[in-house]
Amino acid sequence: MIRRVTDEGAYSNLTLARTLERALLSQRDASFATELVYGTLRRLVTIDHELAPLLERPLDTAPKGARAALRLGAYQLRYLRVPAHAAVSETVALVDQRHRGFVNAVLRRLATVAPSVPEGPGDLEVSIRTGLAEWAVRELRRVLSSDDETEEAAAALAERAPLPIRSNPCRSTIDELERAFAAAGVRSERGRVHPDSLVVESGAAKALPGFEEGWFAVQDQASSFVVRALDPQPGDRVLDVCAGPGGKTGHLACLIGDAGRSVAADVSPSRLELVRGNVARLGLQTALVVQDGRRPAIRGGFDRVLVDAPCSGIGSARRRPELLWRARKDELSSLARLQVGVATAAAGLLRAGGRLVYSVCTFPRAETDAACDAILRRVPELEPVEIAGPDGPADRVRLWPHRHGCDAMFVAAFRRRETAPG
Repeated sequence: MIRRVTDEGAYSNLTLARTLERALLSQRDASFATELVYGTLRRLVTIDHELAPLLERPLDTAPKGARAALRLGAYQLRYLRVPAHAAVSETVALVDQRHRGFVNAVLRRLATVAPSVPEGPGDLEVSIRTGLAEWAVRELRRVLSSDDETEEAAAALAERAPLPIRSNPCRSTIDELERAFAAAGVRSERGRVHPDSLVVESGAAKALPGFEEGWFAVQDQASSFVVRALDPQPGDRVLDVCAGPGGKTGHLACLIGDAGRSVAADVSPSRLELVRGNVARLGLQTALVVQDGRRPAIRGGFDRVLVDAPCSGIGSARRRPELLWRARKDELSSLARLQVGVATAAAGLLRAGGRLVYSVCTFPRAETDAACDAILRRVPELEPVEIAGPDGPADRVRLWPHRHGCDAMFVAAFRRRETAPG
């Protein structure tokens, strides 16, 4: 699993779920495997820094299997209570016979040396301590208030996220859900950002009371906040432009009710199938449209349009730890062009007086403030609208795990004027 994520571009959450389903492990072993995979990916930057002095050649030149094993063994030696001899021997046993001597020698050496995590406030030092890519630390520093908060935010992005639950008001209330969880011995607490959310310490969503009945959706508070910022009303015509996998679509479909019209669009047919399944479990309906958001296949006249745009995704790294280091800075400009293109086209589908919300689960300025500035230049009919954020009203809101206990999210709202200014 580690090799698939680091070398083949797989998503850790999907790879882990599919592999564990086939492996038929006990609950204890499945939990340990999850810790090994997510932990290794979460601490990859730090682990690679510690391994580098022990190798004669760059780690990237090592055979893929040996490289993954070194990282896995290093995680156990540095972050878990696994005895050193067990961590080394069990890891070496996973490697091809040709590379066992190499992996054994490096891990035994690592077990004898003290950790070499650097001090100092620099971007590289913060990156090595927290696991967030160096360029992303630099971007954080541009949007936060201090060096201390930069490291606090980076460290929070690398933490393990609890299970976020949003009640489905078309099937249950937050009070009913809280009572059902308590009766089942499931510990939870109310969300700080979204009032109809619960934060569950641990466990699988499918094992919780009410999952099959559609009482709730697994949805981070930041994503629920995005829907609240759109402010859908009963009877509205609502378009979710980048809908997959469907969490926000289901939320919207419930809030507009049977008198409303929900349309979910996505460029990926497979992601729309996820939308279909997620919305159906909640007992709701939506129309599905496969389209490139930059070239809409549907007509306008929508009261609300949501553009939860494709992005670098760093803000959701608590659940997909490879996002700490996978995105590259040189990808930001192409992502921003895509985001602005989709939002510009979506604005053309909005009726006069309607509301558009642009959101991305990330923080670099190219994908957030700069993208919004470009959208306003391209669509002069749009004007900013204030959102009631957790830190007060603003037309652009940033959410953070270290401040708000949710994913890092950027949210901006706009209203379409009758005519362009001037």
